[in-house]
Amino acid sequence: MRRILCSIAVLAVFHAAAHAGEKTITPFNGKDLTAWKLRGDAKKNKWEVGTATLSDKGALVFKQGGNEMVNTAGGGIDIYTEQDFGDCVVEVEVMVPKGSNSGIYLMGRYEIQILDSFGKDKLGMGDMGAIYSVAVPKLNACLKAGEWQKYVIDFQAPRFEDKKKTVNAIFKKVTLNDKVLKGVTGGSLTNMEVPVGPLLFQGDHGPVAFRNVRITPKK
Repeated sequence: MRRILCSIAVLAVFHAAAHAGEKTITPFNGKDLTAWKLRGDAKKNKWEVGTATLSDKGALVFKQGGNEMVNTAGGGIDIYTEQDFGDCVVEVEVMVPKGSNSGIYLMGRYEIQILDSFGKDKLGMGDMGAIYSVAVPKLNACLKAGEWQKYVIDFQAPRFEDKKKTVNAIFKKVTLNDKVLKGVTGGSLTNMEVPVGPLLFQGDHGPVAFRNVRITPKK
C-alpha cells in the first residue's frame, strides 16, 4: 500500500455488461508469464505459475503444476501486462493468504486493494475492495483467507484533449463476490496520467494468487 496524490472520480452504478462485438482478452494463459512484464529487479521476482494452497497456519504454500499466477512470497516485485488498456471491464479471481496484502492496478495506476479483511466490522481505505486511499468499500464482502474471490471492475480511463486531462478516471462499478462496492493511488508505474495503460498486480507486499484473468475493452 503506497501513496501518491492524484485525483479520481468514483461512481457506483447497477450493471456493467460487455457490449456487442467486444472481444475479451485473456492475458494470462494459465501456462506461463509470456504476456507479462516484471517491474524492477528480476532477481527479486517471486511470480510463478502453479497451484496455491494454505498451510494449517494460513500461509501460502506453492506447488509446481497448475494454472494459477502466484506471487509465492512477500518482498518481490510487481508484474504487469504487455498490452495496454483504456476503458474496460476486468474480471479476476484472487486468493489471499492469512494477513496478506496486494493490489490490482488499472492502467498500472489506479488501485483496487487486496487484503485479508475477513470478519472486520469497520473498514478503511486500505481494506479489501477499497479504492486504495480514495474510497472505503460500503460493505465487507471479503471471504476467508484461502478462498477464491472474484472481482469484476468496470473502469473508465481519464479523458484528454490536447494532452490536457478533461475527465478523471472513474471506477464505474466494482463488485467483489457478487456484492457491489462503492468505488489514484500509490505504487503507480508513472506519475503522469495517460489514456491507456497495463493491468498490474502488486507483488512487493504479500503473497497472493490470481487466476481466470479476463479483460474486455470497451472501445
